[in-house]
Amino acid sequence: MEKIIFFRNAKLMDLKKVIDIEKLINYEKFESWFSYNYEMTEEEINFLKKLISANELYLSSYNEQKLSMRFIAQILNKVDFYFGDVFDWYENEISCKINDFILKGKPYFIVANGIDEPEKPFFFLQEHKKFVNSSGNPEYQVLASMVTAIHMNNSKKIIGGFVIGKFWQFIILEKLENDSFEYFVSYSFDSLKIKDLEQIYKNLQAVKFLYCK
Repeated sequence: MEKIIFFRNAKLMDLKKVIDIEKLINYEKFESWFSYNYEMTEEEINFLKKLISANELYLSSYNEQKLSMRFIAQILNKVDFYFGDVFDWYENEISCKINDFILKGKPYFIVANGIDEPEKPFFFLQEHKKFVNSSGNPEYQVLASMVTAIHMNNSKKIIGGFVIGKFWQFIILEKLENDSFEYFVSYSFDSLKIKDLEQIYKNLQAVKFLYCK
């Protein structure tokens, strides 16, 4: 009988029942991504400064919906993941079957091509939890969606990120020749610090130019 693992409830031990997966630390994996030479305009820098100014006093008390609408969505809209046949998708369901398991869920944000639904995902940003708790860990939620995307794409690599309050981290998932997986999590960026927020913005712009192919 097939077992369903929903992204929102995914834990690393659940994913280990489906695939051979290991978390490793190697910040050099992010070097080409994070060093992408995107030249920010003065208008973009001022936009980010105003965003911090408008939210830094109370961001820590925002619930998920408010954090999304007042802060995260503003950044994603400014980056603009709508070009060619690539679109931004919000809470669209994706799924796949691996062995006797079905991975299934509605990621908060997907960058993918497609018309009526995401067909080939390039990047995920997972639901923004204020705290990691027993009801869901955003790292494992996005990881489950990324495993699903590699299966959908028949690819060897996928990237993503997750947000916990003001902190953003990014993920690289790689499928090895023996069908095992390794994934890497970046150091965290404090989105209420302008230099960190600028780097977050550049990282998201790099997704468009380096990975949406």
